[in-house]
Amino acid sequence: MEPTDPEERARQSNAARESGAAAPADEELIARLFGHEEPALSGLYDRYSRLIYSVALRITGDRAAAAEALEDVFEAIWQFPGSFQAGDSVAGWLIRMTRYRAIDANRSHSRAYEEAVDDEHAARAALAQLPAAQRRVLELAYYGGLTYAEIAARLGEPVGTVKSRMRLGLTRLRALMRAAQE
Repeated sequence: MEPTDPEERARQSNAARESGAAAPADEELIARLFGHEEPALSGLYDRYSRLIYSVALRITGDRAAAAEALEDVFEAIWQFPGSFQAGDSVAGWLIRMTRYRAIDANRSHSRAYEEAVDDEHAARAALAQLPAAQRRVLELAYYGGLTYAEIAARLGEPVGTVKSRMRLGLTRLRALMRAAQE
């Protein structure tokens, strides 16, 4: 059974090298990938995972994104071993794949952040258009984390009034947000 922990796999790989077992050449491992031989993928992983992770981490600056890029690269190798061009350096091929995936990860994270910021701006703009009483209960609930009872006590209003203002405010806010998206 193959170990799944990268550190354990590296220890086993180092032990095999120290025992004098000859490691297969990169080109041999690539050729074996065409037959979907898992030990070939494991061999490439053992040999290049640290390099790929380091390159991805340097580009993304984020450990989770680097780990995701590492996974994506090895998934691509498994699914499409034919993307390797004979005569190319395996390390160079893997670094190029890693670079593209890490740059894509940066772009995805940037777009997601920009969309979240845009949504926050739109929500605040829509909130500003609500009547003051509705806006106040929504702000206390969502930004202040208060319950209906706590809002009612703070404003000196009955709980039923707070609930009504909350419901009306949310309905109006939803309509304003939809109008802003169109």
